[in-house]
Amino acid sequence: MAVLEKIRVKFGLAISIIIALALLSFIIDPSTLESALNTMSSKYDVGQIAGKNISYSDFQSDIDRFTTINELLGAERSEENQKQIRNAAWQDLLDKYMFVKNAKEAGITVGEDEMLALVGGEYTSPALAQNPVFMDENGYFSPDRLKAFIQNVDSDESGQLRTYWNYIQNTVHNQQYYSKYGALFTASGSDNALQLAQAVQEGNTTADVDYCMVYYPMTQNDSTIVVTDDEVRAYYKAHKNFFKQKANREIEYVVFEVVPSADDVAAASEAMTEAYDEFANTDSMRAFLLKNSDRGLDEYWYKAGELATVNAEIDEQIFAGNKLTQIVNDGNSFFAARELASKMMPDSAFVKHILLQGDGAARIADSLATVLKKGGNLANLAASYSADQASAADGELGSIGWMTQTYMIPGFEGVFDAKVGEPFVMNTQYGTHVVVVSRKTAPVAKKQVAILEKTALASKETFNNYYSQANTFATLAGGTYEGYQKALDSTKVYSHPATITEATSSFGSIDNAKELTRWAFDAKEGKASNIITVDNNYFFVAAVKAANKEGYAPVQKMASQIYDLLYNEKMREAETKKVAEKIAGATTIEEVAERLGVSVEHRDALSLSSTNMEPALLGAVAAAKEGVVSAPVSGVMGSYVVCVSNKATGSFYSENDAKNYAMQKAQYLSQMIPSVMQEYDNVKDNRERFF
Repeated sequence: MAVLEKIRVKFGLAISIIIALALLSFIIDPSTLESALNTMSSKYDVGQIAGKNISYSDFQSDIDRFTTINELLGAERSEENQKQIRNAAWQDLLDKYMFVKNAKEAGITVGEDEMLALVGGEYTSPALAQNPVFMDENGYFSPDRLKAFIQNVDSDESGQLRTYWNYIQNTVHNQQYYSKYGALFTASGSDNALQLAQAVQEGNTTADVDYCMVYYPMTQNDSTIVVTDDEVRAYYKAHKNFFKQKANREIEYVVFEVVPSADDVAAASEAMTEAYDEFANTDSMRAFLLKNSDRGLDEYWYKAGELATVNAEIDEQIFAGNKLTQIVNDGNSFFAARELASKMMPDSAFVKHILLQGDGAARIADSLATVLKKGGNLANLAASYSADQASAADGELGSIGWMTQTYMIPGFEGVFDAKVGEPFVMNTQYGTHVVVVSRKTAPVAKKQVAILEKTALASKETFNNYYSQANTFATLAGGTYEGYQKALDSTKVYSHPATITEATSSFGSIDNAKELTRWAFDAKEGKASNIITVDNNYFFVAAVKAANKEGYAPVQKMASQIYDLLYNEKMREAETKKVAEKIAGATTIEEVAERLGVSVEHRDALSLSSTNMEPALLGAVAAAKEGVVSAPVSGVMGSYVVCVSNKATGSFYSENDAKNYAMQKAQYLSQMIPSVMQEYDNVKDNRERFF
């Protein structure tokens, strides 16, 4: 258990993060789904990987394992980190059933001897070498610390160290497969001799170029350009993979937001006025605010400008010297503030400490404080006595670093009042500390302020009024899309169109609306909903206009998009042909510019390997003969005509440069390996149905 405590201290005090362990507790109760999953079809699995259905229980098993690790590290819960832990659990399943399997099929293996070398041996894995748990006081990987950790695994009765160690070994194992597969891919992606020669030639060739550009028209109003239905269908057939889609729903919805009425705002104003006199005189501010205010007592020390985050006028009154502000109205909210205390204090303090735990901690702390007062070295004492071996700001063991009011270890608030350079002893939830404040920022005027806040809330009558409006709309809609449209005509309420997937949880600025998404995917096309309540503050009524299955979008839905694409292709060809007709017989670029009514652009020493120029322009330059006006070529935005005045060949771009560039391209492409594998193995990620 001592090892567990050391890990918690490292993560609690140093705010360290283990590589690939952005994992926090998962709070969904599995019992809410477990019984239903026993009888439901595979449609309700969390996903499928390489033909294997991933049941909710499989997924929950991985989540439980990562949650144990998370608890070991003492991390806090948040919604964002809940998503991260789900992502980590899903990635673990992808590694297990997809990536490692495919790597093995490619002939890659990771043997026992190799694992021994990676786990604390000759070739230490980054999963260990970059892990703060196994670093020494100077921030370097320590084989001795790793060895000590392993020795404690079997003696840990809780089994948590074993779970963590198994995770580390699995990470090392999988990372090695990724490393080997990536190296195999990169090596196989090298250019051949002909490609390298061409790259060297292009890299060493520059040209002085004059060119003209004629922009394409921005509107589709040329009746001579015709795109037929047969051409649209032919394009769809030839490019069908472009039109893959996830299951989605095209919906429309209206939303009635419950907002306070004028009477509700007046009631809040009256309540504020009634509480104001007591607020000005109470000696029990904490209890008063707890009973009367939407905001509790905050012990933060504010400096000028910081209260503006509450209300700018409140900030101005308090720092103008008013001990008590007037009541300030801001929308539906009312504020008043009262100064409780003021003093000069720094914004931050640089803090060093020695953490002592267990029996005799207080006695040892007093002795160490005495040693420090006589000139003892804190870093040396921390190395010998401190339970916190991770805090080493600026490379000095025992240095926590700069603390502010917002970056503060609970219990350390007194460091702002401590004398610089004078050791003292303090107690926190972590143990007994010998603390030294080595320096502070310049003190500034700050105030502790109590804030009385009341925000108008919708009354029961107001709530019922909005519910009645939503109910009227839903009744008129009568459960059908056609009825929904009639309800719109009747009520003149604004309807929001949206195309959603099962992952959609926000509608406009309204979050936590997954219930609306679930309804849309359960409903049939042409149906309208009853009232769907979100956060007890929004009433939705929705209708499903179209239910699109996963697979290929039908040609009818893509026809307009394909038509635009084919029209633009034909338009570019037609416009470039018009340019060719206008410049026929022109022998200079100036004559071309005059006929086209455009100006001549110039580029000196334009490299044929440039990556920031229009590819059509580079192609025309590469093919052009010196001093000869080229035929027009079609670019993305317009048609180009070029004239090259000089081409030069240097020797600054070597074959090694070409090889390095080819390797960079291969490495970039290797980043696509996981997504390509997922497509190959028909991975279906249905987590969004459940979370």
